[in-house]
Amino acid sequence: MNKNVKILIADDDETLCYLLKEELVTEGFSVDIVHDGSTAIEKIKMIPYDLLLLDLEMREVTGEDVLKFVQENNPGLQVIVLTAKSEMRTAIECIKLGAYDFITKPYEFEQLLVVINRALEHKELLVRNKILTSKISQSIPNEIIGESKRIKSVTDLARKAAVSESNILLEGETGTGKELFAEYIHKNSNRREKPFVAINCASLPDQLIESELFGYERGAFTDAKSSKQGLVEIANGGTLFLDEIGELSLTLQPKLLRFLEKGEYRRIGGVTSLTSNVRVIGATNKNLMEEAENKNFRRDLLFRLNVITLTIPPLRERDRDILILAEYFLKKKSPIRTPKYLSRDAEKALLNYNFPGNVRELEHTIERALIFSEGDEIQPKDLNLPHDNIEYTKVDESGIENIISLEEMEKIHIKKVLNHHGWNRENTSRALGISQKTLYSKILKYKLK
Repeated sequence: MNKNVKILIADDDETLCYLLKEELVTEGFSVDIVHDGSTAIEKIKMIPYDLLLLDLEMREVTGEDVLKFVQENNPGLQVIVLTAKSEMRTAIECIKLGAYDFITKPYEFEQLLVVINRALEHKELLVRNKILTSKISQSIPNEIIGESKRIKSVTDLARKAAVSESNILLEGETGTGKELFAEYIHKNSNRREKPFVAINCASLPDQLIESELFGYERGAFTDAKSSKQGLVEIANGGTLFLDEIGELSLTLQPKLLRFLEKGEYRRIGGVTSLTSNVRVIGATNKNLMEEAENKNFRRDLLFRLNVITLTIPPLRERDRDILILAEYFLKKKSPIRTPKYLSRDAEKALLNYNFPGNVRELEHTIERALIFSEGDEIQPKDLNLPHDNIEYTKVDESGIENIISLEEMEKIHIKKVLNHHGWNRENTSRALGISQKTLYSKILKYKLK
């Protein structure tokens, strides 16, 4: 249970340190020892410790100085102050500065062990709270919903891949449920008790993505008044999900590659290499091999990511699952105890629609129908599915009919949805199942007005 917990003992009493280390190692902890404050600070910069046992009276740099450094640069590190009775007032001041607790010398090891376990539980609660409040981790499904052969096959592969420690690349169109699969893999892995942390690489500019991933040191830029942990640090021991990884800039890709190769990273403004043990799952709606050939994505990074590649099928290839998923969303989103139900005509309408936005579009369709339908039965009109007759052929000057390109189809569909939502980009991107950044780039690409 304690084998992954790293403890640093900072005390100038060498005999006490070695005896304490021996007892803690017997309990299954990983333990390092330093005998002065300056070395303690250097160690904390390099290694992501979970707990610091800190003596107040040390040479040169005092325990109080170390504690101040921890609170400014690594506030997630739990500190237990080891103090003599004569230093009681100082110990209380340390609690005000952010130490978890203090224990007076001499102490019984069992007493210290109780405080250590409480401090570690407190750290775990802080991590979970940080994840929940920033909406990084979402509820993780027990099973992937669907009865089609395609989805059952991919789910089986995901379950087998979960028990490995390999990095995984999830491919598939926007809205197919790649993040759901990432969460499913995490839950079925040996890392299930640790954090699942997600970031969308298309939703933030480069500098913000780097600071979110790797954190930053105090003073790294104008508003950096204190140091901040990155997501790779928060996810230590767990899973890091990089959604839309194909949007990651060429500037950031080498830094991610270094982390994947060595588990090492540097905070922005930092000079010390830190380490974190996370499993990375990337997701993309692009063909990264083509992106690599076009020099938009590094080949070495691609090969590091796609040790295992899973392709999530689009909803149009899962006809059997459309009504199953619709029923699931009806129950999940219905505000009343007895959920509404689909009429036979509504079921036919769903089965006859190709859902370019995939499962996400189906979910939004059902949610909208629940709001606007009258009575318990949902009718086709409540689904508000596009009914425009779009011609997917065009006639050239010689009168010969040609099938139009996928790009032309995409242009027509995006413009239609934009018009449907009165050119509201937020609602349009949600309906299409893409980010607003991607929608904006499509508008520019196709010169839509």
